[in-house]
Amino acid sequence: MMQKPFILAVETSGRLGSVAVAAGPQLLAETRFSGPMRHSAELFPAVHHLLKQFGRKPDQIEHIYISIGPGSFTGIRIATALAKTMHLANAAKIVAVDSLDVIAANAADYIKQKNLSIKKIAAVIDAKRGRFFIAAYQHHPLEGKNATRNLGLSAVEGTQYEKILPDSLMTASQFLEQFACKAEPVWLLGEGLAYYKDKFKADGVCFMDEQYWSPSAGKVHLLGWQLAQADQFADPLTLT
Repeated sequence: MMQKPFILAVETSGRLGSVAVAAGPQLLAETRFSGPMRHSAELFPAVHHLLKQFGRKPDQIEHIYISIGPGSFTGIRIATALAKTMHLANAAKIVAVDSLDVIAANAADYIKQKNLSIKKIAAVIDAKRGRFFIAAYQHHPLEGKNATRNLGLSAVEGTQYEKILPDSLMTASQFLEQFACKAEPVWLLGEGLAYYKDKFKADGVCFMDEQYWSPSAGKVHLLGWQLAQADQFADPLTLT
């Protein structure tokens, strides 16, 4: 039996960074940084701690999964530099995961915890100057046992979520004009709501609890593993 790869997952695109280690699909442990924007100070100590916890060394990391944005430019640059270095040093394979997808994956936990049926969700990141990076997702019934799994949500109520709005730069009013609907409310989450939630308040809009707004290394691993299984590894030379 082929041994499961040892994986390092890194999330530094959001305000609250984190790292995780996994063996194939199994998440072993996750460490969140002590406060906002502590990426450069705490990334390497956190990685060192997790490797030591499981008796591993850096050259045993076979895959590295990173969130690639949109989000903090400095944070993304740190993770990208780490991934490229790990590839050059150890030939570690890289998977780059969309940060809005990582945030949206938190919806699975919210839906399960609240026991809700949610048709449409959207992830929101602050892009400054009154604009936001937003992606929207619509659920569809699964068809057959080999149906595509998406965003780690396919196990929730037998549905999968399709990305119906690719990562887009827009104002809150532009988003509301397109997606606010009383008949089928859209549920929002994401760090872009931290200071600007009021801009998105409207009939046909609901908000998930704030604890689900931040991306995490655990979800980077979840989505990264799906991409790795589809052989969607990033080219370390062109990765930006």
